Amino acid sequence: MTKIFCDIADLKHISKFDKKKIVKGFTTNPSLIRKAGAKNYSNYTKKILKLTKKPVSFEVFADDEKKMIFQGNKISKWGKNVFVKVPVTNSKGKFMGNVIKTLNKKKIKLNITAVYTSRQTKQILKKINKKTKVIISIFAGRMADTGKDPIPQFKESIKISKRYKNVEILWASTREPYNYLQAKNLGCQIITVPPSIIEKIEKFGKNFKKLTTETVKGFLIDAKKSKFKL
Repeated sequence: MTKIFCDIADLKHISKFDKKKIVKGFTTNPSLIRKAGAKNYSNYTKKILKLTKKPVSFEVFADDEKKMIFQGNKISKWGKNVFVKVPVTNSKGKFMGNVIKTLNKKKIKLNITAVYTSRQTKQILKKINKKTKVIISIFAGRMADTGKDPIPQFKESIKISKRYKNVEILWASTREPYNYLQAKNLGCQIITVPPSIIEKIEKFGKNFKKLTTETVKGFLIDAKKSKFKL
């Protein structure tokens, strides 16, 4: 079973998608929260927590270890359903193993983000315990955008994390509905999906004949609206 998390920070969308059974949680990041128009990070995220009791990931936005740990401790106290999102490295490329280990020791649920390789997954696994929940978010879409195949990284990451019952591998940066089936076939425990793609996943099951007729009808309607003539 691959759980679908909605990747969004907009309050109206969270309120709407929280009601959907298909949605099992939410993921956010500083970029999404900024896009949603937030002026105060903590005030805005607490508004999100009033809308849902499902798991929600909120990311630290510091770039050094001490501040990340400080922010992680603070964020973890906002709610029982909160996962503290920590980047696997800082902006200089330094592995944030100390941050991961320190927060995990305090039994803080983590979502390690911006992961691209099974090597990084292996580094993360060496820093965590086998009890506190940890999500490892591997950025499939961004990897594929650069011409790299994300599948081998997922296969190896899932394989080496199997002995950690508290670890879930998440397919991140989803680009199309079919990614859900890919994640499911690989055995990813979670996929995080933007609202528009979740709505397409809900419509899975159309046969090829229906897809053909719907496509042709769409072309015909647009041609009539444009009053094309030859």
